Amino acid sequence: MRHEHWAGLDVCITGGLDRRGSGEGPLVVLLHGFGAPGDDLVALWRYLNVPEDVRFLFPAAPIKFDMGFGDARAWWMLDMERITQARALGQWEALSQETPRGLAPARTQLQEVLALARETLFVPSQSLVLGGFSQGAMLATDLVLHSDIPVAGLALLSGTLIAKHEWLTRLPTRQSLPVFQSHGINDPILAFAMAQQLRDHIQAAGLPVSWVEFQGGHEIPIQVLHGLSTFLQTILYPERSSQE
Repeated sequence: MRHEHWAGLDVCITGGLDRRGSGEGPLVVLLHGFGAPGDDLVALWRYLNVPEDVRFLFPAAPIKFDMGFGDARAWWMLDMERITQARALGQWEALSQETPRGLAPARTQLQEVLALARETLFVPSQSLVLGGFSQGAMLATDLVLHSDIPVAGLALLSGTLIAKHEWLTRLPTRQSLPVFQSHGINDPILAFAMAQQLRDHIQAAGLPVSWVEFQGGHEIPIQVLHGLSTFLQTILYPERSSQE
């Protein structure tokens, strides 16, 4: 495992033949969620069943704030009181229409990180997978829809729909891009119904979705890790997958 500072963000790189990102294998970039420490998702790479040459990159969000414990970070700040109220009143649709103020700067900074990663790690064309959990899934979606960076797949773990008009307008530009999406039926933070709506919009735009729902909340259970492993093997090693 190695640590770098790219485009103003701390990043952790692991996997590959030396477990420090060596080689020229595919690269999976996963973005953590709101309020999590910068290394929140790093341990996941050990639980994903993928070939040894796959590399992983975990950026830490740039905004640090106090949640009363440890290292809390965000890609953009949230109005938690308003979100709690919307959840209580069932007003998710109104929230989905909004574009967070800090979304565009976060997207630009992450795009710079990905450009450096592709150049520095010699990532083969169409061998980059971008994804994330919760707020990280939202940012991953937004970046893919606002750029022409070549990606092999998009992985959305417990994400939701935001910037609805922009996303729905741009989704057809990524037609045929494979998407993995998971969500807990009893998620108390981001409504399951909104995840279903996002899935339906993605599919309607011509992007195939591998959907995993589970009995649980705002989390990444082993069922999701199994599904994500299969997704990564299928899109990154299609010839190998077809022979199994």
